[in-house]
Amino acid sequence: MKIISMGLSVCLSAFAGLAQAQTEINVGLISDMSGVYSDFAGKGSVEAMNLAIEDFTAAHPEVKITLETADHQNKPDLASNIAREWYDQRGVDAVFDVTASSAALAVSAITREKNKVFMATNAATNALTGAECSPNTVQWTYDSWGMARGTVAPTLDGGAKSWYLIVVDYAFGHNARDVARDLIETGGGEVVGEVMHPLNSADFSSYLLQAQASGADAIALLNAGGDTINSIKQAGEFGITQSGQKLVTLAIFLTDVRAMGLEVAQGLTFPTWFYWDLNDQTRAFSERFAERMDGARPTMGQAANYSAAMLYFESVLAAGSPDDGAAVVTAMRDKGAYEDPLFGETEIRIDGRATHPIYLARAKTPDQSSGDWDFYEILRTVPPAEGNMPLEASKAAGCTLVP
Repeated sequence: MKIISMGLSVCLSAFAGLAQAQTEINVGLISDMSGVYSDFAGKGSVEAMNLAIEDFTAAHPEVKITLETADHQNKPDLASNIAREWYDQRGVDAVFDVTASSAALAVSAITREKNKVFMATNAATNALTGAECSPNTVQWTYDSWGMARGTVAPTLDGGAKSWYLIVVDYAFGHNARDVARDLIETGGGEVVGEVMHPLNSADFSSYLLQAQASGADAIALLNAGGDTINSIKQAGEFGITQSGQKLVTLAIFLTDVRAMGLEVAQGLTFPTWFYWDLNDQTRAFSERFAERMDGARPTMGQAANYSAAMLYFESVLAAGSPDDGAAVVTAMRDKGAYEDPLFGETEIRIDGRATHPIYLARAKTPDQSSGDWDFYEILRTVPPAEGNMPLEASKAAGCTLVP
């Protein structure tokens, strides 16, 4: 009987090990691989995800993780079609990244329909945690509210009362305009004019000249990526800041500063949710990233894919499987507040917002920089409770998840 019992025990252990070895997670990353946002997302987002997969499977050899990638060209219909095909035909359990807010909203909708998970690591619109909030979506990194609050309020305090807005004409720009206008007006300022521009514009001269002619104290650039780079460079050519007007930008990424150069970017202040040189942990991750990216350091959106993926993988195990996307997101919330190695104090709220500290940064002067990628001076750390849009605001915006 002992021999039979031992044999049965060994068999059961073997079956248990086999069951563990069969844990499979399939993830997809949709990003701008060649367009206006590709520098701060794109290939770097893929490499950050690969690092997360390698680290998690090293710690959990019983888990197999596969990765699909695609370029949606910042088009909502293409992003939605890719996500639908992945969910229906490729067995993908979760989608990450998705630059362009309109594309992210489209992916969020199909993700909810299919009960999968969307980790929005590179989309800014507050609609993801407001009117379009979903039990299947987590907005991980930056958002329009935090971006606007981090730049508009200090500029108002500095005496800029009249504002002109240059706005990219799609979901992110529209949301950023609404948030910025509200902050300006409630802070005692006035918006004296605004103009829309298409995504991926090369020539900003007419928009900048209108803003300059308005005589506004501050000109707010409500765009991102290559559009922001072109706006700032051309504003310098027109001598806008030299004439006394303040140039304010909501969305600045590390790669933007490098593309402009510190001669142009120096003195710009902006919020960031991650900086590669913040502490020993961010530096260690960034060195590994740089080995795969020809020395480049990660942007906040790229680093977000690593941290968001690690939480997702852990939450799949906590939920028991990746099959029920809403249950996996619930497991993320149930984790409560924790210390993420790259983003610090982190918690997933009921509206889908991942809260972290936010850092008010200033681009260094060329003399202050010790070398390539040494671009930011951190002026202040804003705690999560102060830097993130309140739950009451999410509810007021239409999020039905908030009681």
